[in-house]
Amino acid sequence: MSHPPARSGELHGRVVALIGGGSGIGLRVAHQATAAGAQVVLGGRTPSTLEAAAKGLGSAASWRTVDVADPESVAAFFGALERVDHVFTSAASYRVGPMLELSDADAASPFTSKFWGQYQVVKHAAPLMPEDGSVVLMSGAAGARPPAPAPAYAACNAAVEGLGRGLAVELAPIRVNVVSPGTVDGNLWAQRPERDREASFAQYRRDTLLHRLGTEDEIAHAVLFLFTNRYMTGSTLYPDGGYTLR
Repeated sequence: MSHPPARSGELHGRVVALIGGGSGIGLRVAHQATAAGAQVVLGGRTPSTLEAAAKGLGSAASWRTVDVADPESVAAFFGALERVDHVFTSAASYRVGPMLELSDADAASPFTSKFWGQYQVVKHAAPLMPEDGSVVLMSGAAGARPPAPAPAYAACNAAVEGLGRGLAVELAPIRVNVVSPGTVDGNLWAQRPERDREASFAQYRRDTLLHRLGTEDEIAHAVLFLFTNRYMTGSTLYPDGGYTLR
């Protein structure tokens, strides 16, 4: 039996869990998902941020605190839900830098938060998901093309892409894909020192084919595509303006 192509309207009535959904890319996914008719559950560590985000989204949004670095916290977050159709995790906290300068703990931090955090999210979300549900993991273009000496961070992003492929095999027919953005002019970089931010932005504009930064809405659009395209699984999308091709 053939099926028509998936459309964003297929999110109508679906439950979308967005860990890191209180700000940045996760919040833009929340806005696009609710516009398509979904109910969203926002997760994060800061109640005030989550409450403000949910208020801005209206009755289609609810929120719960969660810390992806704490497996018990992740278990409690999903233990309070009856069902989840789609999951996206953009929450992570880590240090980056050269191997010869970082402490071992700082070098391990991307894996602790970004890799194992997403692993735990999927582990506890999967039992609540229907067969036509989907997971979108968050990697980064640095995994394919490291922009500076930060080998553990680059390796973590590559590992997330491998995790996506492995989970796609284990969880099928639930679909698992990865979005791997380039540098985005948004909430994450706004929190960094202006001098570092402008230097990185200038370098990225030089290095990418489109000579500009991405937007949070452009990355969110890629996430919704992966939610709704029912023939995509085990794949990684690079909304990076062509950075990985140079």
